[in-house]
Amino acid sequence: MRPNSALKESNIAEYLLYIYQIEAMVRSFDLDLALIKNQLLIPGSKSPEDLANHVQWYENLMDEFQRRGLQKEGHIEEVEEVLMELVYLHNTLLTIVNDEKYKTLCEQAQPDLIEFKKRSNMSQRQDVEALLHAMFMKLQLKMKQQEISPETEAAFDLFRIQLAYLSRAYSQMKSGALNFFQN
Repeated sequence: MRPNSALKESNIAEYLLYIYQIEAMVRSFDLDLALIKNQLLIPGSKSPEDLANHVQWYENLMDEFQRRGLQKEGHIEEVEEVLMELVYLHNTLLTIVNDEKYKTLCEQAQPDLIEFKKRSNMSQRQDVEALLHAMFMKLQLKMKQQEISPETEAAFDLFRIQLAYLSRAYSQMKSGALNFFQN
């Protein structure tokens, strides 16, 4: 229905992918709150208060879509802010912290990521954003029950592993447990 704040704290990549799904779903309903309410929110609500909270959240989401011109594409401000934090963390792990394990994960995924960015017209996008879009694409393919080649599946695995490491580092950073000065 709407994202769980605990997911945001425990696995930021999964949280972002969930938001991507919500953004896509809202667009598939042409930003029609009545349709979303009748087909998704009412059947899934536990109580009138739960329904009211969900409706309010979706109203705010659609207001942002309208205000920022996101009817066809793009992400809400919250997603963009988290993406910027993840890009900053990604760059920090690679350059300032010099995290060898993360560097290795990035190097392993890099050839496939370059290819994905080229094929997906994302050459100008940050690696972190491309990784998330690749995982979202995999989710969409799975939902449509489309076959994924073994080579593509192997690339998705590399992307998933890199994102999992980055997500753990993000959780540590947010909790204050990540020390940038100790490697």
